[in-house]
Amino acid sequence: MNVAFIGLGNMGGPMARNLLKAGHSLAVFDVVQRNVDTLVALGATAAVSAKAAAARSDVVITMLPSSPHVRSVYLGDEGVLAGVLRGVPLIDSSTIDPHTARDVATAARARGNPMADAPVSGGTGGAESGTLTFMVGAEATLFERIRPLLAQMGRNIVHCGTPGTGQAAKICNNMLLGISMIGVAETMNLGASLGIDPKVLAGIINTSSGRCWSSDTYNPYPGVMDGVPAAQGYRGGFATELMLKDLGLATDAARQAKQPVALGALAHQLYQLWSAQGAGAQDFSSVINLLKQHEATPGTPHDRL
Repeated sequence: MNVAFIGLGNMGGPMARNLLKAGHSLAVFDVVQRNVDTLVALGATAAVSAKAAAARSDVVITMLPSSPHVRSVYLGDEGVLAGVLRGVPLIDSSTIDPHTARDVATAARARGNPMADAPVSGGTGGAESGTLTFMVGAEATLFERIRPLLAQMGRNIVHCGTPGTGQAAKICNNMLLGISMIGVAETMNLGASLGIDPKVLAGIINTSSGRCWSSDTYNPYPGVMDGVPAAQGYRGGFATELMLKDLGLATDAARQAKQPVALGALAHQLYQLWSAQGAGAQDFSSVINLLKQHEATPGTPHDRL
């Protein structure tokens, strides 16, 4: 297929590479030129705009930072809808608010283009290995049409319902992820300050009732696991500023739905505090260092957040 791929950052770049490996022809666009150059070196063709990329495509995929970017890339004068042919399916894998997802899908449908919101879970590791989970909001016929393509970038392709429900699933999942990471960070810090070897504590948690992804796959305590951001100075991975964005989307959606999310709101505030201290570009598991600032000397009472 001729695929337009727009947005080639930490997630979009490896997703696009997997499509190249699968034999597709890619027209790529990103505002960061080095991201484009990396894909061109692997066989993709550079486009001068989202409009130009879409004009030569059988399908358009976007992976963008936020809701305003999605609106601009799809609805702007040099955007996707200004160049794409009628009938070409559109897939947005950005994480944005459900309201924007539905608005853009409605505009696309009015132009004759079916659109799916298909945000992902699995992080940069899942993007590299092609094992992402796609949470897809789309009409059933479109879902079946795009499933084989998504399966070349992910392992679990889940139909969540009509447009917008993919985003709803994603922000709910990431709210829980943010909450659980803070819980694991507090626990690991507490155990270490009480004299427990962090690796021993992690092993106990990971075979007991406290087990969760934030502990057994992405543990935030340095030295506990290899190949995770905590072992690499919290470089790479899923940035604190992106987790902050997702928690903001979740709390905004909860406010609109009049649904209480007390722990989600607290997690949002803690990540806001950590980002404000200059950690926005660090992996979100680095929030453990915010909590370490409040550790007491081992063996003494703790005065924590």
